[in-house]
This record gives sequence, structure tokens and C-alpha cells, in this order.
Amino acid sequence: MSGPRVVVVGDLLLDRDIEGTVDRIAPDSTAPVLDVATQRADPGGAGLAALLAVRDGANVALIAPVADDDAGLLLTERLARVCELVPLGHDGPTRRKTRVRSGGQTLVRLDDGGPGRPTSYPRSRVRAVLQGADAVLVSDYGGGVTRDEGLRELLGEVADRIVWDPHPRGGSPLPGILLATPNLSEARRALRELPPRLGGSGGLDRLDRLGDTGGSGGIGGSVGAVEPEHLAVRLGAAWRTAALAVTAGAQGAWLAEGTQRWFVPAAGHAPGDTCGAGDQFAVSAALSLARREPVVEAVRRAVADATAWVAAGGSAGFHGRGDGDDVVDPDDPAGAAGGRRGTITRAPTGEELEALAARLRARGGRLVATGGCFDVLHAGHVALLEGAQRLGDTLVVLVNSDDGVRALKGPGRPAVTFADRARVLAALGCVDHVIEFADPDPSDVLARLKPDIWVKGGDYDTADLPERDVVEAYGGAVVLLPFLPGRSTTTILARTGRGADLEEIHDRAS
Repeated sequence: MSGPRVVVVGDLLLDRDIEGTVDRIAPDSTAPVLDVATQRADPGGAGLAALLAVRDGANVALIAPVADDDAGLLLTERLARVCELVPLGHDGPTRRKTRVRSGGQTLVRLDDGGPGRPTSYPRSRVRAVLQGADAVLVSDYGGGVTRDEGLRELLGEVADRIVWDPHPRGGSPLPGILLATPNLSEARRALRELPPRLGGSGGLDRLDRLGDTGGSGGIGGSVGAVEPEHLAVRLGAAWRTAALAVTAGAQGAWLAEGTQRWFVPAAGHAPGDTCGAGDQFAVSAALSLARREPVVEAVRRAVADATAWVAAGGSAGFHGRGDGDDVVDPDDPAGAAGGRRGTITRAPTGEELEALAARLRARGGRLVATGGCFDVLHAGHVALLEGAQRLGDTLVVLVNSDDGVRALKGPGRPAVTFADRARVLAALGCVDHVIEFADPDPSDVLARLKPDIWVKGGDYDTADLPERDVVEAYGGAVVLLPFLPGRSTTTILARTGRGADLEEIHDRAS
């Protein structure tokens, strides 16, 4: 394979699917009777991750314990055909997860085998394979690989290349890894189980110096109350990872790099089988990072690929289809929702802002705000607004006045007057309210509005935002959303060949 070298390290499973139909109840009990139509067995756990990486063009090596039984032989035969397999000793029989399904629904899952701990392994070969990796994916399924001290030592030598997909029964990610990818429930459980000195339940420690001290997600609150935007920062700091992404299903993913918060929304939502979605997310992120893409871009692609995976039927769809042709373009945002229209407030006074804030908060839920010029609305704006709306219950958009845009962008801007910009924004189903403001710095407006989350596009650094101190002072959070590549008003106007005439266009429009 000519693609990047990806090494998967983890716990190997045999996934079994028994499909049939249920149309009667057993006469001797209340149990449904499944008439079996098909049965199949496929690599699961780290084996599925390896297959996905191969499908996506990587040169893959898999390091995993393999049991000396019929199921282990089947796994070896299936995997050795498509990747380099480095088998480790396996404690007990092969771990199996058997799903009994009817009509596309899982009726029951049966787990057996294991425990699956590594018993012996060729240390020099494992080290050589790890050292040759562009990226290492740790696929933890609780079998014991991530708790083995020898393997942890070898993994520590390549920590800055590791994407770690954790498991509640596994070992904690190593310090200094590139990215950890727990789901929301795993992240909350991990934080709850940390000792107080690392920010666990009731802990007040060095994490409170990271700016995560306010709102329902503050350090002083219970772990169960921690909101995802705070959770990613706290757990990433406790685990000492370079970055940490908390996956939140159909909502998308939260990414923390140090104190920097990102929300990466899923582009639409299609119902489907979520089995294996976490593996797809981690594999996609690992491949992007192996290609030296920025972490936020890797997570954006991973969210899109995981969404496509669910829509295509999950692991059952992957094994049944075998070609993996269904993909989602990560640069293609979901269409705007319709059916309602937001309201508009022109240049409100301080008292009017506070009254508006009270009315919006009376609706209940979380108040989210974002802002910008929004001159010539395009797909990048829509993606930002849809992503911001998913963070809460009410979305307010602060829009620079015409004079404000002119001061920021030059005498030829805006190309569209505030009245038209506000009308278009208010027509989007994701926008609840549009507010005009004149100052370049929105801090005064935010101090009165007090949104729970202030959202900015991905070309900012939260440390450079003048409004950050204001937002965090009242307990809010500043969150970044990644921009869609190649979408901006400036480039759109430049492509029309009319950039030099903007001032004349604006004068006529006025």
C-alpha cells in the first residue's frame, strides 16, 4: 500500500451476527422465537479498526493478542490477508460479541470469551513496528492491552503519534499522546473516577487555573453536571493529552487543545446502526493525522465519516456491503432548517439588551450567541450558524452595523446593507434573534446578554479575543467552530471580479 503507515494496537474481538425473523412466541414461555436466516462472523474491536484503515488506503499493521482456538484462527486468516498481523499471546478463549437481530434491530447481545490479556509478545518486533508508524491507533476494548506495563512502555516511545480510543475497563491514555477520543459517557465516567488532585469528583486543583471555573460546568460542580465544552478541557488536562475529542453521537464532537475549545457539528443526521461508529471516528482521525493534517481538520473529517458510517448501516452494513462506497463529503454542510423566522433588534440600548436577554432566558435552556459581519451569506456562514445552534436552545446572532463593517473591512464594504443581512439571517431556521451592534468589540453587548456560550469561527485564537475575559467572568464559555475551507465573503467577491467596485456598489445600494 502506498498510503500512510498506520499501526493499530488493541483488543481483538470476533463479531457474530445472527439474523432472522420473529413472528411467534414460544409456547412454553413469553420469549420471542427467532427463525435464523443467516449467520456471519467478522473481525471486531481492533480488527474492525484495522479493516477500516485498510479500506481507507492506509498501510496497516495490527498488534493484538490472538487466542489459540478456532475463532482465533478465523481472525488470523481474515486479517493477515489485508494487513501485517503481529500476534501477541492471549489469555483465555477469543472474546466474542454475538448480536441476535431481526428486522434490522438487535434483540439481544451475548458476550463470552476472554479475558484476553496479552501473555507474551516479541518485544523487539513490536518496538520496530511502532517506530515505523506515521500514526498509531490504540483501540481499547477492555481486554487488557492498555493495562500491560510493557506495552505501555513501548507505546510511550511514540506517544506523539498516538490516537487513543479509550475504554472504561482499560488503562488511562498515556501522557503526551496526540489525541484521545472518548465518547460522552466514557469521558464523564473517566472524570468521575479521577482522584481529586486530578480534577475528579469534588476536586479543586490545577485545572481551575485553565479558565474552567464558571457555569454549570465549573470545577466546583459535580462531574455529572459538567457540560461537554468544559468536560473536554478538564479531561484533556487531567490525562495530559495534546488534544482530546469528546464524541457526542449525532450532535458531533467537542475538541479541546489545551484551553482552546472547538465544537465540530455533524453535517445532518440519518438514523442507523451506531455499532462501530467510534472505531470509524478514531480511524479517520488517525489517518488524517498520519497525513499531517491539523487536529481540528482531522476531527472534522472524523465526524463526517462517522455520520456516513451510521447512515450506511454500521458494522453490519460494512461487512455486508464489503466495499465501503458510501461517504459524506466533510466540506458539504447540511441544509438550513426551515419553518420559523427569527426576530431583529436594531442598535438596542443597554437597557433594551438586558430586557431582551430576560425574555430569551425566560424560554429556558441554554443561550448561545455568535457574531460577525455576515456580508454575502455563504455556506461557511450557514455551517457556523447551524453548528452554533446545536450547542443550545436559543441562538442569538450579533451583526456588525454598516459603519462597523466599513471600519473593519474597508470603504467598499459591506456589499449588503444591515437591513438585508439581518433579514436573510432571521429567515434561517437555526437563528432565533439578530442584534445590530456598532462597536468592533462585542464585549459590552455580551456583558449584558450573558450567553452561556459565545461562538467564534475557527480563524481566531481564544487567547486573542478581547471579549474572552468578559464571557468567562460571568461563567460562560468561548467555543470555536472550524470554518469550511475556501468559503469566505472576500474570496467570493474576488471570484466575481467586482472587488474593486464594491464602494460604488454600496453607494448605489444606499
